[in-house]
Amino acid sequence: MTWLAGLLGCGMRLPASRTSAYRGTVDTKIPTHDDHLFNPFDFRLFGVLYFPSLIQCPFSMSEHTSQLHRMNKSLLRKRSSSVHKVFHNIDTRSHHHLTGSFLPPTYRLSKPARSIHVLIIIIRPTETRTPTPDRLRFKLNNDEFYRSKGLWNDFKTLRWMRLPSSSFKMLMIPVVLYVFFAILAIEPNPIAPLLFISYPIENRAIDDPRYAKGWLDIAFITYHIIVFSFIRQFTILKIIFPVARYLGIKKQAKLDRFGEQAYAMLYYGAMGFWGLYIMSKLPTWWYRTENFWIGYPHWDLKPALKRYYLMHLSYWIQQLIVLALKIEKPRNDFHELVAHHIVTLWLIGWSYGINMTLIGNAVFVSMDIPDTFLALSKLLNYLNLERTKAVSFVFFIGIWTYFRHYLNVVMLHSIWTEFDLIPDEARFFRPSDGVWMAGWMKYQIFTPVLLLQFLNLFWYFLILRILYRTLTGSQITDVRSDDEDDGNDEKED
Repeated sequence: MTWLAGLLGCGMRLPASRTSAYRGTVDTKIPTHDDHLFNPFDFRLFGVLYFPSLIQCPFSMSEHTSQLHRMNKSLLRKRSSSVHKVFHNIDTRSHHHLTGSFLPPTYRLSKPARSIHVLIIIIRPTETRTPTPDRLRFKLNNDEFYRSKGLWNDFKTLRWMRLPSSSFKMLMIPVVLYVFFAILAIEPNPIAPLLFISYPIENRAIDDPRYAKGWLDIAFITYHIIVFSFIRQFTILKIIFPVARYLGIKKQAKLDRFGEQAYAMLYYGAMGFWGLYIMSKLPTWWYRTENFWIGYPHWDLKPALKRYYLMHLSYWIQQLIVLALKIEKPRNDFHELVAHHIVTLWLIGWSYGINMTLIGNAVFVSMDIPDTFLALSKLLNYLNLERTKAVSFVFFIGIWTYFRHYLNVVMLHSIWTEFDLIPDEARFFRPSDGVWMAGWMKYQIFTPVLLLQFLNLFWYFLILRILYRTLTGSQITDVRSDDEDDGNDEKED
């Protein structure tokens, strides 16, 4: 019976979840009735073909089972880790947020298989085939994940963060109220701080309006957290996913990653070039760093700069909540990402509060432009555009090196050496007067920028390792099923 099943199954197409023998691993699972393999009404034929070292060895079933367990135990035994191994393999993990999408699929064993190989062949009639329990469970979970429980319940449980229908309703409530108060001619409109920036400075030239900062800015930030939640989920679910399916991406895990990176490219591209435009209107254009300090405090903000700053702050708070709620599947470098988000929020909030928005704008540009090209390189890799993604990756490395390291070092040098350009009358810590630049504040500004550079260097190390391995043709010894996909192969949307 065993040989009959093996011979009959030689020309059959095997389900992806049952072909682990071809991937260099050993499937030791003995099917049971729960696996729907022994259902007599399903007319399925089950056979197992054993071939140790390509020579038939007709053991009994129990002997096979015990040998399989011994072999699997030896193959899957955990190895002792070391700092050297951690750093050697840190960029070979399939869902590292920065490097995972650039890794090619590899199917290699950590040690050669010398024992018994197992081939499980399942023959079933195609006309009665139904999705596996895993596939059914995935779709149910996916539907549940994106199902509204009612607006009030979604609001209390933060489900609106992933439901564009609920976040859109929350967005429209202030808009309707704003129109209502405008019709009643109530001035000032109590809803205006949610929708528009506050604190215009009076007696300014019409062609050069300026804004101050204040507590009502929190209302603008809060509302735009909801705005970015809606934009993110609507863009990914309703626009990017259909485009990705049209381009041939079917597996849900890869769809999720493609959606995340496409949205990141759109956001960082828009904000990066908006930041460049704003900088072009400032005395700090193209990192004339002495103007970070001359004329401090820079408390009167151009409207575009204030709006840009607060929207960035809203976005990064929203992204931190996305990580906390695990709307995006956690990456292997989850803790590094959380640290990056916290340092970024520290920089944004602190620089806005102490009237250092000019250097803040410069930091934003140095981060957003390379992030745009990073996301683009990942998208091309997901689409398997070999030549295009190679050119894009090399171009991305150049952009990353210049913006994230050279310009960052330029800013660190400015903080350390040009801090004394601050006017003497402003070198005090008097928050009530908008003056914060006591001597010790030099280190408060330098520290978060330096921490950001350390994180960038960590990721730069991983990027250069990928480039080195690509140029030298080194093999990556991780066992994976697909790029950015650690899920079941059958999980397609």
